[in-house]
Amino acid sequence: MFEKTAAVFLYAVSPVHMGAGQAVDVIDNPIQRERHTRHPCFAGSGIKGAVRHSYEALGGASDDIARLLGPESGSNELHAGAVSFGDAQMLALPVRSLKGGYVYATCPQALARAQRLLALAGSAASWPSVTVNDGHCLFANPALLSGDKLHLEAFEYSAKASEDLANIAADLGQRALPAGAAYEFFSSKLKTDLVLLSDTDFGYFAQNAMLVEPHVRINHETGTADDGGLFYTENLPPESLLIAPLMASQTRTGKKDNHLSAEEVFTRLKPLLDGRLLQIGGDATTGRGLVVAKVEG
Repeated sequence: MFEKTAAVFLYAVSPVHMGAGQAVDVIDNPIQRERHTRHPCFAGSGIKGAVRHSYEALGGASDDIARLLGPESGSNELHAGAVSFGDAQMLALPVRSLKGGYVYATCPQALARAQRLLALAGSAASWPSVTVNDGHCLFANPALLSGDKLHLEAFEYSAKASEDLANIAADLGQRALPAGAAYEFFSSKLKTDLVLLSDTDFGYFAQNAMLVEPHVRINHETGTADDGGLFYTENLPPESLLIAPLMASQTRTGKKDNHLSAEEVFTRLKPLLDGRLLQIGGDATTGRGLVVAKVEG
């Protein structure tokens, strides 16, 4: 039974490839997506594996790895870990804008799911309910507009200012990124350039506004591309924001002299994550998968 719950914001600072493991379309290496929304997501098992892999590099004690995150496969001392990560859900997606470079696009569904998770984590967000029709959007920053329209990629949206959205953006910008000069620009932009699209319009960008990169397989003898070696890899773009649940229980090693309470488990784990850089997913040697974690709760 998990006794301590928190929410973890994951902010991408590089493209992230959390692979789906199978291709059903023209992209050879697609990213993970939720079945019902088709929004990009990070599987909780992948997040936990990344934390485990980097645990000592983040400053954790090697003795804590097994009792907090569970023993290695094949260990003689099998027991459940005391830490669990849930799947990370899409909260805001960077979308190219005619004005301001890009906006942080979100939708009522994404905000409602994040608000629910924060409430379950004991960090309730008093965000007002906001809705918008297809082909329309709500904004907080009039500098993003061309006349009374907002242009995202090749699409034009009828735009309306929203004080409620401005309040949500201000709170989200405060919660989602670490404090400090390195993140001040992005925190401020999130506070001003959050744009609310309908669930349908946001779903289009969540499906089609990913970073797709061509790769070739090099013949090690000739140093040239192999015939038929071209493949395409999908990445979540940098500046994407996701949120995931983090849960902790007391340790379950069965050893009284090796016991930690849920609060102690969380106390040991939080400093290793909060404001720290993690590498999640594949293509680590090409700088992919870098995300900054912010623990709320």
